[in-house]
Amino acid sequence: MVRKKPCVLACVTSQFECDRIIKTAEHIANEEECELRVLSVLQPTSDYSEIGGEIEYLYKVARESGADMTVLFHDNAPYACADFVNKNNVQRIVTGMHDGGNESFLVMFNRFTPMVSITMVAKDNTAYSMDVCKAAVR
Repeated sequence: MVRKKPCVLACVTSQFECDRIIKTAEHIANEEECELRVLSVLQPTSDYSEIGGEIEYLYKVARESGADMTVLFHDNAPYACADFVNKNNVQRIVTGMHDGGNESFLVMFNRFTPMVSITMVAKDNTAYSMDVCKAAVR
């Protein structure tokens, strides 16, 4: 089922400091009158006990921001995120900073979904946005 209302998606890892990503995404969603969603893609493993506290905290931050939080278990985070984006009418993702590698999450995600705008949030809460430019066809 594809969602009709546009969404802003906060993409988080299992770290407490990802709350800044959710809060920035909430601000953007409010400005753009979009729905806010939160997604975390975790590597499949047999023991999640070490990250339970972090995921619970981020879930709490998501709820306080008026968002639901989805946790997916997948070996390929960029692919899983792109699939989620396509099924949920996501117009923009909000993530942490790009690590610079050619095989990083953001580079791979952008290959799968080049028409989705991206906002990256630095540890000091500075946000950097890359908007999709849609040229007029003549």
